[in-house]
Amino acid sequence: MWRRRELLGLSLATLASAACGSKSGSKQIAIIPKGTTHEFWKSVHAGAVKASRELNIEIVWKGPLKEDDRKAQIDVVQSFISQGVAGIVLAPLDDKALLAPVKQAVDAKIPVVIFDSDLQGESHSSFVATDNFEAGKLAGESMAKLLGDKGKVAVLRYQVGSASTQKREDGFLEAIKAHAGIEVVSDKEYAGATTESASEKSEALLNGPAANVDGIFCPNESTTFGMLLALEKAKLAGKVKFFGFDSSEKLVGGLNDDKIHGLILQNPFNMGYLATKTMQSVLKSEKVEKRIDTGAQLITKANMNEPDKKAILSPNLKEWLGE
Repeated sequence: MWRRRELLGLSLATLASAACGSKSGSKQIAIIPKGTTHEFWKSVHAGAVKASRELNIEIVWKGPLKEDDRKAQIDVVQSFISQGVAGIVLAPLDDKALLAPVKQAVDAKIPVVIFDSDLQGESHSSFVATDNFEAGKLAGESMAKLLGDKGKVAVLRYQVGSASTQKREDGFLEAIKAHAGIEVVSDKEYAGATTESASEKSEALLNGPAANVDGIFCPNESTTFGMLLALEKAKLAGKVKFFGFDSSEKLVGGLNDDKIHGLILQNPFNMGYLATKTMQSVLKSEKVEKRIDTGAQLITKANMNEPDKKAILSPNLKEWLGE
C-alpha cells in the first residue's frame, strides 16, 4: 500500500501536468493535413516548422495516416477542439464532411484556416492554396501542345469529395475542350487514396477504356506514381505522353528518364509556411485575405535543374524536420 505522502506527491504531479498541458494547449496552433505519408505533406510540414521558428510559436502536426479516412480526420479536429488549441490549420479530406467540425471549432472561439483543398461554407478565416483549376488548365494546355492538338487522352481522377484534385481534373478537361482534335476517352475513373489502389486502377484503365491512348493526366502524387508503375509494367512508359501532379523522389526519376513528360508542381513548403503565418495573423486580429494563392508551375526535363525548380522538386526537409 502506498504511503500517504507518496499518494499526495502523485496527485500534485498529475495536477501540475494537467495544468501545464492546458496552458501550452491554449497557445498551440494545430496543423491537420489530409494524410501523413505522401512526400507532399512532409514539405507542407517543413514550411510550417519554418514559420513557427520565425514567429516563435508552437505548432502541433497531426493527421490521419490515409487520405481517405474522413472519420479519423474529424476525430483529430474534435480532439484539438477539446484540448483548447489557439487555432486550427486544416486541409480537409472532404469539402462537405468537415463543415460541421470546423463550425464546432469556430463556435468554440477557435479560428480555422483552410489550406490545400477548399471547404464549403464561410466559417473559416482564410483559404491558402494553389489555384487548382488554373493548375489543371496548365497541364491540359501543355498536353495539347505536346500531342500536336490531336489524339486520345484519359484522366485518372483521385477520389470523390477532394475539392483540390477535382478542380485540377476539371481545369485539365476545360483546356482539352479547346482542342477539337483531342478526344477524351475516359474521365470517370477514380484511383483512391493509395499508390496501391491507383496502380490497380491504372492497370485496369490501360487494359480498358484507355487502351491505345496517346496521353494521360493524373491529379496528385499517389495517382501519378500509381500510373507510372502501371505504364512501366505495360511497357508504355515514355510512349504515352504523361502529365502528373506534385513531386517525390520517384516522380523526379520518372521525369529524368523521360517516362513523365511534365509535372505540375505546387509549392507545398510555401503553402505550409503561409498557412501558419496566416493563422498567426488571425490570432493577432490582423486583416487577412480570404483567398491566398501559393502558386503552381510546369516542370519538365528541360527546366528541372533550374535552381528555383530544383528547390521545389527536391526540397531540403532535413533542415526543418530532421529527416
